[in-house]
Amino acid sequence: QVQLVESGGGLVQAGGSLRLSCAASGRTFNSYVMGWFRQSPGKEREFVAAIRWSGGTTYYAASVKGRFTISRDNAKNTVYLQMNSLKPEDTAVYYCTADPIGRGTSWDRAYDYWGQGTQVTVSS
Repeated sequence: QVQLVESGGGLVQAGGSLRLSCAASGRTFNSYVMGWFRQSPGKEREFVAAIRWSGGTTYYAASVKGRFTISRDNAKNTVYLQMNSLKPEDTAVYYCTADPIGRGTSWDRAYDYWGQGTQVTVSS
């Protein structure tokens, strides 16, 4: 059973930075694509970024490209989302996700496993 546990959310001022972590367990993740999605009240869930566990190819939403960086630490089975130059519109619950087939897509239904989410709030 795959388990994903996020941490690192919090309150930050606009222009600040946060790093989210996602500790993954329960499988060997070599074939997986790991992703981050976010959802704010009244809005649909939105793709943020993804990374292929093997090889490290990354994918980003246009709204975060150049500000956010996704990475992984194979030894720690952990995926990170470094968020810089944060804006109030980045405020949301951020979810770590895992796609065992490795499709590398921004479609949320491709991801079979989800963490519980961590709140990120950016004040203006």
